[in-house]
Amino acid sequence: MATQATAQHRISFLRTAIALQTLTIFLQAVSAGLLLTASYGETLHSVGARVMYAASMLYVLAAVLAWKPGGGPLRPVWHACGFLVLASVQVVLGIAHVPSVHLPLGVLMFGLSMLALARR
Repeated sequence: MATQATAQHRISFLRTAIALQTLTIFLQAVSAGLLLTASYGETLHSVGARVMYAASMLYVLAAVLAWKPGGGPLRPVWHACGFLVLASVQVVLGIAHVPSVHLPLGVLMFGLSMLALARR
């Protein structure tokens, strides 16, 4: 009984990590709009990028904890690692000021994150 409750907590932590990642990606879109209209938009977007990256790392941690000690499937670990790779590419493209790829990749990441959240 205790093992089943622990597994449920790990799955719940995984779902929370995905929700946090989804929220931070959405807030990045909002702060991107502020880049065009507010003087503090660039600062907000820069800080948001760091928070979004941290949320992606938290997703990897939650997926590993749900898999290894929790006995869950390996697939969420691969998904989380894929998101971390996409987040890394997104940060590099943002720093390099390549909006033609940066913006569509952000939309793709939001869609994939919503899909991952719906599957959990």
